[in-house]
Amino acid sequence: MPPHVPVAENLLAAIGVSTIAAALLALLARRIGQPLILGYILGGVLLGPQLGFSIVRDRQAIDLIAEIGLILLLFIVGLEIDVREIARAGRVILVSGFLQLPLCVALAWPLLAGVSAATGGPLDRFYLAVGLGLSSTLIAVKLLSDKFELSTFGGRVTLGILVFQDLWAIVFLAVQPNLGSLGPGALLGSLAAGLGLVAAAAVMSRHVLPSLFRFIARSPELMLVASMAWCFLVAGTAGWLGLSTAMGALVAGLVIAAFPYSTEVIGRLAGVRDFFITLFFVALGLKIPYPSVRVVLAALALTAFVAASRLVTVVPLLKLLGLDLRTSAVVAINLSQVSEFSLVVISIGAGLGHVSGRAEALVLYTMLLASVVSTYAITFNHPLASGIARLLGRIGLRAWRTRQAPAPRPAPSPEPLPRIFLLGVAREGIAFLEHLDRASPGLKEYIVAIDFNPDTLERLAALGVECHYGDIANAETLRHAGIERATVVVSSISDWMLKGTSNARVLREARLLAPSAKVIVAADTMTGAERLYADGADYVLVAPVLAAEHLYEVLRAGTQDAIGQARRRQEHDVGLKTTPAAPR
Repeated sequence: MPPHVPVAENLLAAIGVSTIAAALLALLARRIGQPLILGYILGGVLLGPQLGFSIVRDRQAIDLIAEIGLILLLFIVGLEIDVREIARAGRVILVSGFLQLPLCVALAWPLLAGVSAATGGPLDRFYLAVGLGLSSTLIAVKLLSDKFELSTFGGRVTLGILVFQDLWAIVFLAVQPNLGSLGPGALLGSLAAGLGLVAAAAVMSRHVLPSLFRFIARSPELMLVASMAWCFLVAGTAGWLGLSTAMGALVAGLVIAAFPYSTEVIGRLAGVRDFFITLFFVALGLKIPYPSVRVVLAALALTAFVAASRLVTVVPLLKLLGLDLRTSAVVAINLSQVSEFSLVVISIGAGLGHVSGRAEALVLYTMLLASVVSTYAITFNHPLASGIARLLGRIGLRAWRTRQAPAPRPAPSPEPLPRIFLLGVAREGIAFLEHLDRASPGLKEYIVAIDFNPDTLERLAALGVECHYGDIANAETLRHAGIERATVVVSSISDWMLKGTSNARVLREARLLAPSAKVIVAADTMTGAERLYADGADYVLVAPVLAAEHLYEVLRAGTQDAIGQARRRQEHDVGLKTTPAAPR
């Protein structure tokens, strides 16, 4: 190492330089249109002793921090898997999701014999087959979201298969610690421990956690701490049972995914998770050995195999389930990369002595190459799918080719459903929704409400309103609730009652997250209203002004009958009881 290059001698310095390098290389990756993960890994490469300047030497400390990030990542992955939604997904997603990974592993197994013989690890062949069968949720979802294709049928099938890969990961992680001495007894023991952990967690999530979470729901900070405690409790229990702590974290998130509080937990954990995960990928970069020509050629061959394996397994499977060839090919192209979770599996396997360092490096290089190729493949997935259809037609497989039906007259694009987001639901919001329930109940399907008061959420659910638990001051909570769909955003709560935010801040966040939405906010004074209008509010609710306007309408006629009519309107429109109490 050159003498002028500084060395990070302690944990704090190692974390600092790792974060700086990851940020700089991620900016470069973003600038050239590549996944940020590539930047994080390259940051580790530059800092490491193999290909870089040997600046970070305390790799074990970085690995420990990265393991925390891995646990948080899998906890959030579990929180985002709704088993009930999977059960309602339909035959195409259920069958293809269940079979895709086993088919890819079966296809890879005979072809990896020579590769595993060269790498030399005891279980390299099995780990490579599983690792190459998993696709990247991060890359696929990000690129499809950017193209607005997640809501298409092909996008939904892609997402469904990715979710099933996560479920397969639970099974793999349950048996992984015992793969080195895998016999019938060890396998049954691992499965029994895994099923016991899932069952115990499910029982607690049904009979213990709902009451606990409801008790602490008024404090978002305590909700976050309790959720992390639950995550590390289940992860630690899994480790104590001889299972993977990563598997425990996934189960911890999975069993509470249906709770109304999961959106808020995801939002608050996202930043912490992203920091630790950055260090996880930097740590992977620190381990990358110098690539020989043989390794590079093998990685190129495996990258080609990944793309081919998706076409060979996914396209026929989806065709047999009734999909047209073009959609089937689009799904296969969307899945043609190697998952970050493959690196997790290989990394854990290396720590357990199951996988050689050469196999770990090979998967890492393959993941890097496949990520770059997949970025462009998903960008042009529809032209590529059409090309595959033409190619199959030329080689004589016309039965597989998409049938060309007469082009129908294009139907007018339906207008998107309006979505009114209520950010915070206090007395004013409840009164508005109850009035809506009486006057125009059909409009309730367009309302989405966010609040952290569990009593309010119960009232909203009783009214049939879509509601999310969360702190409206947290931008990640708003994103997970889908605020980008909003046509109107309403904050009707006075600044005196808002906690940790203000109507001015809500206005700024709404403009950032839903730039096309109309924004209605509240002010306590005329001066405050003028400031909000100057900041870009579309309408400002000023309670004293609204009260004055209403009082003016009541008194304008100047007759007793006008006051009586206003009273009767309150009784009819608002449901207010105006009958005097009987004299005692």
